[in-house]
Amino acid sequence: MASVVTMLRCSSGSLLLSRSHPSCIPRSHSQLRSLYRHLHLHIQPSPSPPPSPSSSSSGYRSQTTLVRAMAHTEKEVVAGRTKVGWIGTGVMGQAMCGHILDAGFSVTVFNRTASKAEGLCKKGAVMADSPSAVAENSDVVFTIVGYPADVREVILGEKGILKGLRPGGVVVDMTTSEPSLAREIFAVAQEKGCDAVDAPVSGGDKGAKGGTLAIMAGGQQATMSTLAPLFKCMGSVTYMGPAGSGQSCKLANQVTIASTMVGLVEGMLYAHKAGLDVTTYLQAIAGGAAGSKSLELYAGRIQSRDFAPGFYVNHFVKDLGIALEECKQMGLALPGLALAQQLYVSLKAHDDGSLGTQSLIKALERLNNITLPQVSK
Repeated sequence: MASVVTMLRCSSGSLLLSRSHPSCIPRSHSQLRSLYRHLHLHIQPSPSPPPSPSSSSSGYRSQTTLVRAMAHTEKEVVAGRTKVGWIGTGVMGQAMCGHILDAGFSVTVFNRTASKAEGLCKKGAVMADSPSAVAENSDVVFTIVGYPADVREVILGEKGILKGLRPGGVVVDMTTSEPSLAREIFAVAQEKGCDAVDAPVSGGDKGAKGGTLAIMAGGQQATMSTLAPLFKCMGSVTYMGPAGSGQSCKLANQVTIASTMVGLVEGMLYAHKAGLDVTTYLQAIAGGAAGSKSLELYAGRIQSRDFAPGFYVNHFVKDLGIALEECKQMGLALPGLALAQQLYVSLKAHDDGSLGTQSLIKALERLNNITLPQVSK
């Protein structure tokens, strides 16, 4: 890992490194970032960081740690050299992590239910016994878990990632979570000389299996570029802005999907009640303005009564609840979001929380005391 001891300005205006007195170092983090990004640094590789000068202050140590972190995370991510950690091997995580393994990266995994990671271990992943143990063996650690409380535990907890991640490491949370929590994780990571990215995804289980997910990322843009080879394994990434921006984008995505799903199932019920063949109806609208990814992914499953989860109702209710809370804080009224959230809550009340989001049809069928005819796949 590259180490930086002291930076001195030469008469030419360039920067050199030496073991000079810490008073020669720019004092603020913003100065260091500016120097790193805009001037030439000669970074001397060494097997381990040299000891700090005996007279160095805690500020000196934190600043040199920051420079080391930036030097590390600017490095190229390469299969066979970059060590990847993965926490959360559910419906989405198992497929996403599998693509990274297929690309030739070494991966250390952790899941609370160890049996759910067995398939990845058979492909070459190594099982760890805690998130911190994963981090100790990784340069970049991805998480995709259930709820914000889970995110907090696996990243900030006593056995969390940031307890084991070395300076210069990166944690990437792909869970749909709270923007404020993403900002908190980023701040804690920076204090430890690490980096953090919030990068939730959209595309469901099909997108995860096909490596075609839409990834919405918040954090430092330079880090996004560095991690591009890993993101490419899972889909396409769009940089949204500073920490928390990826989560805000995903919540807006969920607002859009929620209302789209309501429209999809209501249209299908209307067509059925009006005496139309629902399959023919769906074919007729697919190429027009009513066509959507939700129609493409879920209409056939709804007709065949396939409610297996690509994305759980329980998790969607969580996402919509976070979005509603964000709306409250922003003073924003979104009645369509509120209606969709209540319909999905009604599914949970009927013990359908473990079904996929396409099971919304059941809530509307109950309201109208009708059932769509089942169509074989």
